[in-house]
Amino acid sequence: MAYVPPHKRHSKGPQRPTPPEMRVPEFNRKLNFGSRKHNASTKVNYVEYADHAVHRWFVCGLEKDNSFPFSVHCEEFPEEPAEHKRGENPLVLVTDNLANDNDEVSRNISRSPWELVAENVWPEILSACKIVKNKMEEKPTLAASFGYLLFNKYNLLSLESAREGQVSETALRSVRRFFYRGVPATYMEKIVNEVVPKIGVDFVEHKDIYRIKLCDSTREITCKCTVKEDKKLDLYKLELNPVRSMIADMSCPYKNEDLRLALCTKSTLSALSDDEMNSIRVLINSAIPDPEVKGGLRWPMRKPHSGEYTVIGVWRTEIKSYKSPSLKLKVENVDRLIVESATGWKTIEIHLKWRSIISEIQGGEIDTDSIYNGFKEQLRLIWDHFLSTDCKLSCLSPNLSPHSYMRLCASSTCTSRNM
Repeated sequence: MAYVPPHKRHSKGPQRPTPPEMRVPEFNRKLNFGSRKHNASTKVNYVEYADHAVHRWFVCGLEKDNSFPFSVHCEEFPEEPAEHKRGENPLVLVTDNLANDNDEVSRNISRSPWELVAENVWPEILSACKIVKNKMEEKPTLAASFGYLLFNKYNLLSLESAREGQVSETALRSVRRFFYRGVPATYMEKIVNEVVPKIGVDFVEHKDIYRIKLCDSTREITCKCTVKEDKKLDLYKLELNPVRSMIADMSCPYKNEDLRLALCTKSTLSALSDDEMNSIRVLINSAIPDPEVKGGLRWPMRKPHSGEYTVIGVWRTEIKSYKSPSLKLKVENVDRLIVESATGWKTIEIHLKWRSIISEIQGGEIDTDSIYNGFKEQLRLIWDHFLSTDCKLSCLSPNLSPHSYMRLCASSTCTSRNM
């Protein structure tokens, strides 16, 4: 009898249920990842979670009994994002008819979607702000990011049933998911040309920043640099990895993009020894800006390192910033590289930051209800202008059905590689 590998063997007995300890925790997950050692193969996009961190996921626009309407189902994302390689394209929640279904959703829910979002995340924001104030010196930032909430399909029981609309929220809770922040170029153009004039933000500056991710045996450090006239890098800030205190991911099948709200804290490094700073400056000074390579930088040596530090990642970010008294909008073109695997990818990213809400919450001088009402209004602004159903994308893949086009289209700008 021919040998059958374990992963291809099929049991003839009844399927055993997943042990309780193997199931993903419920709707509101308390995360505590603790510390870990770093090495040269560390994942560059690693973000640390605070001991009190909360990660929530929910679907906007469910029917009154919290069930999925038949039109909502999973489909394959057009391409597997480079930063989450699993060997197959992930899934995303979509609907068959964005415009008609969006009208139907409005009739089936008792309150506006942004009110429900605010109600879900506001207690976690207040709690996280209070804890961060007591434990950390740095002030956190609250930001909205736009993109696609993707699900790994290998642990979804039946892709075919998911396509037929039989997917349930309960089933998706057991599927590993990640938030992909790349958006199509046409979406970025819509934000800059149409949304910016409507929401009252003014253009502030254009920056060209290089971030170099270093690691030693204990931690990762990000070096932020600009380019001087002599084409050398100028180091202006050293940061540790961001620490997440609250993440709220929202699948929005009735909109063209999904939404993430994140409360994060960044720590600036200042107390380094002379030897550490010398090692860092050796790596900074030997970097050569080169737009033809992944990440925008190269070094004379194959694996750049100095002293205890090794370069594990680099990315160039061109940023256009817009501001109002309460909001800061960033439109970014990002070119990333993971050095160890030589994997590089480009994305267009949109981030909207609240400028004053954290200070107002932690200051305690303004009534919390007033802050909450302002937060709801800004969520309404996001819902009306950043999560639209009329963004006409021009890069329809011939392999996608028409209703997938509005939801899943990712331009070549988002996914191209500088190989």
